[in-house]
Amino acid sequence: MLEIKDLHASVEGKGILRGINLEVKAGEVHAIMGPNGSGKSTLASVIAGKEEYEVEKGQILLNDEDIEELAAEERAHKGVFLSFQYPVEIPGVSVTNFIKTAINETRKSKGLDDMPAKDMLKMIREKAELLEIDRKFLSRSLNEGFSGGEKKRNEIFQMAMLEPKLAILDETDSGLDIDALRIVANGVNKLKSKDNAVIVITHYQRLLDHIVPDFVHVLYNGRIVKSGTKELAHELEEKGYDWIKEEVGA
Repeated sequence: MLEIKDLHASVEGKGILRGINLEVKAGEVHAIMGPNGSGKSTLASVIAGKEEYEVEKGQILLNDEDIEELAAEERAHKGVFLSFQYPVEIPGVSVTNFIKTAINETRKSKGLDDMPAKDMLKMIREKAELLEIDRKFLSRSLNEGFSGGEKKRNEIFQMAMLEPKLAILDETDSGLDIDALRIVANGVNKLKSKDNAVIVITHYQRLLDHIVPDFVHVLYNGRIVKSGTKELAHELEEKGYDWIKEEVGA
């Protein structure tokens, strides 16, 4: 589904990614871990097509199509979803209206008519129930006055409604208490299927107790320096990142 080949990227002239190679197949969950400043969020942003990042070398293939020249909006229409670490507040635009617009814009890009109102309403009800979201929550202004847990749950609701092929969760566990973490993780687990893939970016192993990855990759100094199974996350939790630095000669 996703194949990244020798990816080098920078922001404001500063090199961040220094040769990333990664393959993510449909049905898989990949966790990317690493210390602060290692390039985790940059990798997420580059895959999603955020324009402030410059790709200097390498390829990003989605279902064998090179998407490097596509704008973020076009990548979203092709099924790439990025859950932001710090979601933006949009006063005056309800959660429901935001998601309706997003879905219909994606349909328009594929030459389809807007989703009929009754189908949209049915889908909203089903996904809200799946994610344990109160109906009143959907009428609130997007992220305005939301707690950290509410913002993250809203992101997962958007993911549920948009049904992306590739979902990238950038530190979605940041600032969550145990209950909020469980609800968000349960939502992600319910949305996993053999036809989509998930990349989870996190500092901590605790999220991976709830969203169990097929593969764990350690990003350090702009490169993936170690890959393994979920046991690698437990090892990182016990030892920290210093032993990784020693292994790569940092």
